[in-house]
Amino acid sequence: MSDENYSPLSSNSAPQASSGSTVPGKRRRKSSKKSAVVIGSIIGVVVLIGAVLGGLFFTGVIGGNANDYSGSGHGEVNFKINEGEIGDQIANNLVEAGVTKSFDSFYQLLLETKPEPVFTPGVYRLKLEMSAKAALAALLDPANRVELSATIPEGTTEKNVLKILAEGLSIPLADLQAAAANPAQYGVPAEATTLEGFLFPATYTFSPGVSATEVIQRLVDESLAALDAAGVPQDQRWDVIRLASVIQRESGPNPDDMYKISRVFHNRLDQGMNLGSDVTTCYGAGLTGKDCLLITQAALDDKTNLYNTRILPGLPIGPISNPGAEAIDAAYHPTEGPWLFFVTVNLTTGETVFSETATEHEAAVEQYYAWLDAHPEAVG
Repeated sequence: MSDENYSPLSSNSAPQASSGSTVPGKRRRKSSKKSAVVIGSIIGVVVLIGAVLGGLFFTGVIGGNANDYSGSGHGEVNFKINEGEIGDQIANNLVEAGVTKSFDSFYQLLLETKPEPVFTPGVYRLKLEMSAKAALAALLDPANRVELSATIPEGTTEKNVLKILAEGLSIPLADLQAAAANPAQYGVPAEATTLEGFLFPATYTFSPGVSATEVIQRLVDESLAALDAAGVPQDQRWDVIRLASVIQRESGPNPDDMYKISRVFHNRLDQGMNLGSDVTTCYGAGLTGKDCLLITQAALDDKTNLYNTRILPGLPIGPISNPGAEAIDAAYHPTEGPWLFFVTVNLTTGETVFSETATEHEAAVEQYYAWLDAHPEAVG
C-alpha cells in the first residue's frame, strides 16, 4: 500500500475531516430553532388549557363558581320580600343576608329564567350560602313562606280580640293595647272612644315582624270594607255598627235570624220602645258568654249601667262586640216583618221564636225557661 492512500487530502479522508468539523455545527443551529417552536407551542397550549380551566372553574362546571355558592346551603335565616321590591333589590338583599354569594349570580339567573319569576311579599325560610338556583326555587315555593295567624270569632269583644292576636302573632299584649288606645288614627267614626265593633272577625295571616299598629289597622280596614259592602253611608256607620254588634250577640246559628232580629229592633225603635236587649246590659255589667244567663234582676234594673237598653232609650252608647259581615248587612237591611219580640227557646239548636204581642212573647219565654229546667248544664 503506497503513502498516497493515507494522505489527509485524499478523497476518502478530506470529506471525512470536513464532515466531522463542519456539519455538526449546522445541525446544532437547526435544533435550536425547532426547540423554540416546540417550547412556544407548549406555552400556548398551557395558556389555552389554563384559560379553559379558569372558565370551567368560574362557571362552576368544575371546582365551584367564584360568584356563586353550590348546593342548598346550611343553617336557617328568615328573608323578607317587601311590597313593591323588584329583582335587583331582592338580589342585593340576598347577598346582604348571607344567602347568596353575589348580586350577579342571582340576577343573571332571573334574566335567564322564563317565564319571569313573580315574587310574593312576605318572610321566607331560607338558608345561608345557598346557590342562586336553590335560593330562587325556595323563594318561589309557598311552603317556605313563614306566616303567623290568628282567628277572631264573630261577636268577640275587643278585650278578647287583643288577647287572641297577642297569642297568635307573638306580639306583646301591652303593645296591642297601646296601639288600640287611639281609635281616631284608624279612620273609625269620631264617636268611637274604643275600637270595639271595628275589629273585624276573620282569620288573618301576617309575616313575622308585623307591628301592632299594622295589625290593628288591617282589622279596622276589613270592618270598614264590610260596612261599605253593605252600602252603609259614612254618616250612618256608628249607628249601624252599634246595632250590628247587638244583633251578632243575640243571634244563633241561623243567619236568617239576624235579619229578623234586626227587624225587631228597628220596629221597637220606630215605635219609641226601648231596645230591651239583655246582652247590652250584660256587656255593661262585665258579663259575657254563659255568664250573661246568670244576670240578676238587680243588674237588669241598674240605671247606672249606660249599656242598659232595658231602661235607657235608643241604641247602646257603644258597640258591645265585633260583628261579622252578615250582622252588619242585617243591621242595615232588616227583613220585613211585624215582630216586636224574640227569644231563643233552645240554646243548643239556637231555635228562636219571634212574636208580635207581649202575650205571645211571654209564652215563648216560658218555653225558654222550661228548656233551661231540662238542661241545667247549659248555664254551667
